Amino acid sequence: MLFIIFFITVFILCFITFKNIVFRGKWEYVIFFAAMFFPFYITIISTVYSTTKSIVIFSIFQYIKEIVMLIAFIGFFVYQKNLSNYPLRLNGLDYSFIFFYLLVICFLILPIGEATVYSKLLYFKNVALMGLFYFFGRNSHFDDRELKKLLHAILLIAGLALTLNIIEFSIDTHFQQYTGYAVFNEEINNISPKGNHGLTWTFETPTYAKRFASFFSDPLELAISSIMMFATALIMYLTTKRGEATPYLFMIGATAATLVFSYSRSSMAALLVMLVYISFLFKLYKIIFAVIAFVLTILVYILFFSSDEFRYFLIDTITLQDSSSLGHLVEWLAAIESMISNPMGIGLATSGNIGAVDEELRVGGENQFLVFGVQIGWIGMILYILMLFGSIVYCYKAFGQLKNTGEARIAFIATTVKFAAIFPLFTSNAEKFLFVSLITWWMVGYTVNAIHRQKLKEIISHG
Repeated sequence: MLFIIFFITVFILCFITFKNIVFRGKWEYVIFFAAMFFPFYITIISTVYSTTKSIVIFSIFQYIKEIVMLIAFIGFFVYQKNLSNYPLRLNGLDYSFIFFYLLVICFLILPIGEATVYSKLLYFKNVALMGLFYFFGRNSHFDDRELKKLLHAILLIAGLALTLNIIEFSIDTHFQQYTGYAVFNEEINNISPKGNHGLTWTFETPTYAKRFASFFSDPLELAISSIMMFATALIMYLTTKRGEATPYLFMIGATAATLVFSYSRSSMAALLVMLVYISFLFKLYKIIFAVIAFVLTILVYILFFSSDEFRYFLIDTITLQDSSSLGHLVEWLAAIESMISNPMGIGLATSGNIGAVDEELRVGGENQFLVFGVQIGWIGMILYILMLFGSIVYCYKAFGQLKNTGEARIAFIATTVKFAAIFPLFTSNAEKFLFVSLITWWMVGYTVNAIHRQKLKEIISHG
């Protein structure tokens, strides 16, 4: 049944996307495909494989996203008017992307590292997606109706995620038990079922309580995606007339609820940090006091009313003594040791926890900054940091400068989510979570493009 639902849904989504790209020349609609497909990606391909056991059918669904992105990339050149006069208005953020990818290409071409050529190519493809969606954003232009439609699509994902979370919680069963997730992991990714629920350790806390992921790949992806969906709901609420804003207030609560179901400590901390950041963005300093009051309330509850088990769990978390925190620490130390021994990097596909990385070669992998540092050296890690912090600062400034409400919303989501994601980036290979990673990199690129277009209009109007 799930297979039939996913087959029909993917077919309709692809048909609409191809129709807009090929026949209308709206290659920018690749972002709508990404917003509606990436959250379900692992669930779709695991269901397809476990149902059909056909590598051919599985491969078709697995590479649909690459086909759509390739068609969109080609569509940009086909439908670009006056391509010979394409303006190259590069800024510091653009240069950080260019130098980062030049370095990655060097590591791809040169015989550096022990990974196979195939593994390097596969890893390069995954890393290249960040730059590709930044490029898509740098060249996209939507009207207000289309931008609002995109943000509503993101909120639709939030509503569906919460609905499934509630069902999971009510029947005390992970949705992944019905999608063939364990079979897919074991037979395709060579990952044997682990933990007390036959999935992976990610789906439970150190106290064995269930962590739910809805239709996302795991609870960590749901958690970091919830942050982006929360920011989307918040800015829609703040920039909509009060009489029409009530649905967005509900979505703020819904996205916060999905974060609770995922039980991700780093993402919960990221949400609080994001709220403080937003208070500076809007100069609403009362939010800071609200966050402090909330944290103090939680601490009082933990100290005087919570169970001893939970209290000890929190203490072990803070002191890095629980198994999860110790695991992060071990991975960080291994990565740092490798970076000290090999400051220029040990090659692509040698760090991180995505499919392209051979487990026998893997060094570290639970810190996105160190993942790049291990593979492409200190220079590569610094360039990635420049990309990240450059995006935060640029979008922060753009939010105050953009006159178009829809474009300002995009800048707001980009700067707040990239800032909040710093926490999860320290504890996971977070750029592998395609939904939040690629959508926000697209938003960064779109913000840069919006500022350039606004400045060009101002020059023309004053000229």
